[in-house]
Amino acid sequence: MHYGDAPSFIQRMKFYALHKFNAIVKKGKFDNSTLAKIYCVGILANNINSYEDYQNVSNLRNEKGELIDDQMTFVTVELDKFTLQEVDCQTDLQKLIYTMKMIHTVTQPTQFPQFWNEEWLKVAIDELDSRKMTPKEKASLEISIARNAEAVNKEKRQLQKSVSNLLSLNLLTIEQIATSLGTSVDFVKSVQQQLTVK
Repeated sequence: MHYGDAPSFIQRMKFYALHKFNAIVKKGKFDNSTLAKIYCVGILANNINSYEDYQNVSNLRNEKGELIDDQMTFVTVELDKFTLQEVDCQTDLQKLIYTMKMIHTVTQPTQFPQFWNEEWLKVAIDELDSRKMTPKEKASLEISIARNAEAVNKEKRQLQKSVSNLLSLNLLTIEQIATSLGTSVDFVKSVQQQLTVK
C-alpha cells in the first residue's frame, strides 16, 4: 500500500516480485512447472497509470496482447480513480475498494454502508481498528509508517536527482526522460520547473 506520489512504483513492484521469484528458485534444484505463482498487489492513493480503469492486472504478454506467462501477476488499484458511490458497489472488489477509500471518513455507525455488515468486511474493518492495538503494536505500526515515508522520500530525491541530471544534459525530451526513468511526464516537468525557479 502506498500513500502519496509514486512515479516509479511499477519498478518497485517488479523489484519485490523478482526478489520473491529469486527466493523460490533454487539454482539447479527446481522444476519450472512447479514454481508457485506470485501475485504482487499495489494499492495506491494516487494515480500512476495512464489507464482509466482503477484496477489493472498485468502479466507477461507479447505485442499482440497474448499471454506468454502468468507465473507472476501484477495488480494495481488506484483509489483516486475509483468513483463509485456506495449504492453502485456490487462486487466484492468494489465493496473492498470503497471501504479502503472511505473508511477514514466515517465517524458514526449510522453512516456505515449496508455491505459493511457482511462478515468478511466486518473482519477486515476490525483489523484496521488501531484503537484495539496494544501499545507495542501501535509503536510498531508507527515505526513502519515512518520508515515507509522515509523510503519514499529517499526514492523521490534520487529520482529528482536523476531527472535533473538528464535535463541538464539537454539531450532528451521530457517524454524520453520520463520513459527512461519510469516516471511520469508531469513529474519531469515539475523538476524542470523547480530548476528554472532556482
